[in-house]
Amino acid sequence: MANFAKPSVPRFTAEVYQNEFLPVGGRDVHAIVTVTSTGGATATRAALAGVAGSTAVVIMVDCSGSMEYPPTKMQGARQATAAAIDTLRDGTSFAVIAGTHEAREVYPGQGRLAVADATTRARAKEALHRLTSGGGTAIGTWLRLADGLLSNTTAAIRHGILLTDGRNEHEEPERLRATLDACAGRFTCDARGVGTDWEVAEVTGIAGALLGTADIVADPAHLAEDFTRMMENAMGKEVADVVLRVWTPVGAEILFVKQVAPAVLDLTGRRTAAGPRAGDYPTGSWGDESREYHLCVRVPAAAVGQEMLAARISLALPAAVPGQAGSGSASVLAQGLVRAVWTDDLAASTAISPQVAHYTGQAELAQVIQQGLQARKLGDIGGATAKLGRAVQLAVTSGNEDTAKLLAKVVDVVDAAAGTVRLKAKVADADEMTLETRSTQTVRVKKS
Repeated sequence: MANFAKPSVPRFTAEVYQNEFLPVGGRDVHAIVTVTSTGGATATRAALAGVAGSTAVVIMVDCSGSMEYPPTKMQGARQATAAAIDTLRDGTSFAVIAGTHEAREVYPGQGRLAVADATTRARAKEALHRLTSGGGTAIGTWLRLADGLLSNTTAAIRHGILLTDGRNEHEEPERLRATLDACAGRFTCDARGVGTDWEVAEVTGIAGALLGTADIVADPAHLAEDFTRMMENAMGKEVADVVLRVWTPVGAEILFVKQVAPAVLDLTGRRTAAGPRAGDYPTGSWGDESREYHLCVRVPAAAVGQEMLAARISLALPAAVPGQAGSGSASVLAQGLVRAVWTDDLAASTAISPQVAHYTGQAELAQVIQQGLQARKLGDIGGATAKLGRAVQLAVTSGNEDTAKLLAKVVDVVDAAAGTVRLKAKVADADEMTLETRSTQTVRVKKS
């Protein structure tokens, strides 16, 4: 493992966990890469070029007619937005958008962003009185306006916060998908659903496409707390547009690249070319934090005793887009190596890395929860019971206590270790939606 750091930038490390031994004829190499960023100093492309970095945030608030039922939703949204504005660091560029079947600038207006200080924060909170409900829901229009506002800033950290209480009924799904594709890589976005009348797949899809977080806030009274936490997290981001760069040798094929902690997110289809036999996978913005990635590489078969470098994994800041500050060659922040060694020692080749085993189980846990809830919605009692029973088993054995508690609100657990459960006859919408929304959240490997 090699680490690279510069003065006044966070230090990135990459640790690789794997069983490098393959049996005769074996070709698939699995590895977990733990990436950690520490240091607490701004390290955007601009900072690496000696220019101070900056942050821009756009808050998108659903103002459709349904936000008035009950009135506490609209009231909670105003209070939450005010709390988020109060959390803005001085110098942060920001704007507020009201979203219905169209998008409207609430503050500061005229296609621009304000710069946070005591005066602009006070004016922005006063402008929140203009957040009134009425109209439909077309989330793509909100995101397109946010993208336009953020494109006018030189800030390296570009982030959105989106709140909705309903389904995207006034826009074709293809239009939203195209918008997400266009916005991907331009800014990150956290998405929240308030109440229980919104579509989980839409909210999690937005967050996943834009490398943000998704969650449910069933009670509007908790919105301010959640918005404050999201904004604090955004203010803690210090490095923008970091990529996971994977190089493989001739004849090797990447089967998948997934983020597996703190949540499961498949990055395989987001690869962009980065030179001969190398590809970049986006990871978004970083603060002081740690994430883990699961990589699977298929290598050419080799004879017993042979070994090869199966992959070289780097955390990198690619050369900036022409015209943006900090353009130039890529900066490598950390690096790790994945190896393959062929052996006829059965014990060595059949051993499973604890990290690989754990996160394979966490990915399965997310999948069986989603499959079980879908089967339940379709009236497939047997299928739902089997899938959610397996979910209980995986949650308990892996120590994922939060998910186990959420499952217990949907099923009666008879034998957790065996995965024996009974579906509850009646489940609150909020409990089912919370389980589905948070199904991809994972726990770390227990330290020995």
